[in-house]
Amino acid sequence: MSGSLFDDLDDPGGDPAADRPAPGRSRRARAPLAVRMRPRTLDEVVGQQHLLRPGSPLRVLAGEDRGPAGPSSIILWGPPGTGKTTLAHVIARGVSRTFVELSAITAGVKDVRKVMDEALTDRDLHGRTTVLFLDEIHRFTKAQQDALLPGVENRWVVLVAATTENPSFSVVSPLLSRSLLLSLQPLERADIAGLLDRAVADPRGLAGAVRLSPEAREHLLDLCGGDARKALTSLEAAAGVALSEHGTEHGTAQEPAQAPAPDEGPGAPPLITREHAEEALDRAAVRYDRNGDQHYDVVSAFIKSIRGSDVDAAMHYLARMIEAGEDPRFIARRLIISAAEDIGTADPTALQAAVAAAQAVQLIGMPEGRIPLAQAVAHLATAPKSNAAYTAIDAAIADVRAGRAGPVPPHLRDAHYPGAGQLGHGRGYVYTHDEPTGVATQQYPPDELVGTDYYRPADRGRERQIAERLQILRGIVRGRD
Repeated sequence: MSGSLFDDLDDPGGDPAADRPAPGRSRRARAPLAVRMRPRTLDEVVGQQHLLRPGSPLRVLAGEDRGPAGPSSIILWGPPGTGKTTLAHVIARGVSRTFVELSAITAGVKDVRKVMDEALTDRDLHGRTTVLFLDEIHRFTKAQQDALLPGVENRWVVLVAATTENPSFSVVSPLLSRSLLLSLQPLERADIAGLLDRAVADPRGLAGAVRLSPEAREHLLDLCGGDARKALTSLEAAAGVALSEHGTEHGTAQEPAQAPAPDEGPGAPPLITREHAEEALDRAAVRYDRNGDQHYDVVSAFIKSIRGSDVDAAMHYLARMIEAGEDPRFIARRLIISAAEDIGTADPTALQAAVAAAQAVQLIGMPEGRIPLAQAVAHLATAPKSNAAYTAIDAAIADVRAGRAGPVPPHLRDAHYPGAGQLGHGRGYVYTHDEPTGVATQQYPPDELVGTDYYRPADRGRERQIAERLQILRGIVRGRD
């Protein structure tokens, strides 16, 4: 078996025969499989078809569609492994292009200004367009992003910026207004499946050095999380395991990991089994950023699932946050808010359960803290729901902000200090414990709010009984028969 898995098939120039490794030996690749399999044209790009229609900004940038309008600077926003860097490199292959790549992790304002100066020279003297690919632009400071503005404004460069974070929060407004924002979606399962099959057979990839079993293929698809780079990296690692067990890499005759199928010849390439794939990839990629969109989107779905009484969906989002390393104290705080906001007095024990879960997490830590959190989620999601207390306080606050906050009735005012009695404070106050029912008929709110109902219990859970009692209480307090 040849060492094609480890050959650098993108190596330009040179004599292929002279560069071929000796029999029984292999040469380590200088580029990962994910890099070697990068598309060379937009037609080879998998997924993102909503951005690749004829006449789209990406096709104009790549030089495939020409028109009166020049290429526009773009910001590519999407999860890891969806093709942001790939699209930038395809664009770089356009004719009369100078491609410059900077990383926001290492580049500074000085580097940006140098690119701008050289781009202006290339444009005016040589008629060449400079495409500046800036990876992870969200890591640039405001000053660094501002340094891009003159070049983008005057089209000294065509900026292709990539980010995994919402540009609305991470990119300065002037730069956003001078660029097109293109959103990339996670790749579909079928897209990645086709990419894996192509990587196994393509000369730039594994060149048929291995075969991929359906079970291993499904495992890689299950756990890659829509990330093409992770899928290809895991495939390469699984292929390395299979070849090593087969004795290919070192030219030794080891026992195959799996007996050949009846229709396979003795010289058939080794088969990547599910066991090989599991060794390469044993945990699914969890898309989550503790300070970005995923953080807010997942916790939003978590709370809405509890509110909607879907305990199974709520458990799913809880698991995603736990697996992504979310702070369990943050989760517990959200549960406390949910118990008060969405359940309230329909089940008063829900708040107790949420507070107890928060205290338990503080005491025992993780990973055991997942258990009281799950118990609280189950309690809250299956509890009767009412936001009556939440809407009551908001309505009362709205009235106060609107100026409906008249004087406190004299009989309710503090009468403990000297001279308060001369002012009439406390005069006529009825002590409720002296009443046979424990409830007195007297005015409590300011004059302008007499008869206002803020709290309106729902006809669910314990609030059904509260509503019946409340009708009686309001009747006594307000002097109605």
